[in-house]
Amino acid sequence: MRPRLCVFRSLKYVYAQLLDDTSGQTLASASSIDPELRAHTQSKTKTEDARLVGALLGRRALDKGIEQVAFDRGGYKYHGRVKALAEAVREAGLKF
Repeated sequence: MRPRLCVFRSLKYVYAQLLDDTSGQTLASASSIDPELRAHTQSKTKTEDARLVGALLGRRALDKGIEQVAFDRGGYKYHGRVKALAEAVREAGLKF
């Protein structure tokens, strides 16, 4: 079974995590308040922040050997920040 890429967006930030539903564990996560991204997100738009979060999550997933995921947009439309995050994850090398 493939891990689930779950997305949550608040009014200010975007969060994404890879979940293993069989064991109930979080395999990898990234957010726009992540210390690794915090310095880069100060003067960006929210869509650009989502793109950075997607790229970071893609790198972290590939480091753990995860190549395929199931995308769970959490009821949000595939538009704007959710779309930017998904495209960045795909560019990083993950397959949906």
